[in-house]
Amino acid sequence: MDRIAAALGDAARWRIVELLAERPRSVGELAELTGLRQPQTTKHLQTLARAGLVTVFPLGQRRVHALEAGPLKAFAGRLRELADATEAHAGERDAVARYRAAIEAEAAAAGGDRWADGRTFAFDRLLPAPSAEVWRHWTDAELLASWWVPPSMTVTACVLDPRPAGRVVLGYRDADGEYHAEGRVRVAEEPAHLGFELAVTGPASFTGHYDLELRPDPAGTRLRLGLRISATTVGAVPFVAGIETGWGQVLDRLTDVLSGRKG
Repeated sequence: MDRIAAALGDAARWRIVELLAERPRSVGELAELTGLRQPQTTKHLQTLARAGLVTVFPLGQRRVHALEAGPLKAFAGRLRELADATEAHAGERDAVARYRAAIEAEAAAAGGDRWADGRTFAFDRLLPAPSAEVWRHWTDAELLASWWVPPSMTVTACVLDPRPAGRVVLGYRDADGEYHAEGRVRVAEEPAHLGFELAVTGPASFTGHYDLELRPDPAGTRLRLGLRISATTVGAVPFVAGIETGWGQVLDRLTDVLSGRKG
């Protein structure tokens, strides 16, 4: 596939392929139709032949080149697979687009430190598991690490000690860097209520005040998560802009883990 993609990635070779799709042609005819010199045309045909796209037929003093449909069909099939995969993951592309728009909006609003203090967010999910199981996925370090960051990131440290003043730690990394946050538990009432603070460290910092409620539901557990932020620095614009999208992705992952689709 790589060789076919490279061969078709040249405008002149693409034009030759279009001409050969109509019927087999000689080097001279192709050179005349493309406006290329014959030595150039020959080199392009050799590249196409090495990729399996063209077969050469010596006919006396003439050499006629014919296009092979098989490799083109295989390449087209691979392109269809990529297009289908892209459509199947369109939600992730949309999330990136929303994140970009949010960064632009927050950057325009960030006039100085503490610019977003007091901002609140609310999230609601119906989870396919009993409250005790959901609680375990919030408080067991291994289970917590299975869902508590967006898909593009990897957890490097994860602790949530479910008792008042218990330690909370979240470390994660992606291809562009590492991030760390620490805090303490305020309230721990198993399996219904968990409140904690978590402060992102570094120059791009803010503190999140989280309030988690779990209520039994005939279909599982109704999760409600409230978040208020404080101590926001100007450098925290990308973090604040990503809260809505990021927590949406994270809770989607929790839903998938609890339903057995991941983890």
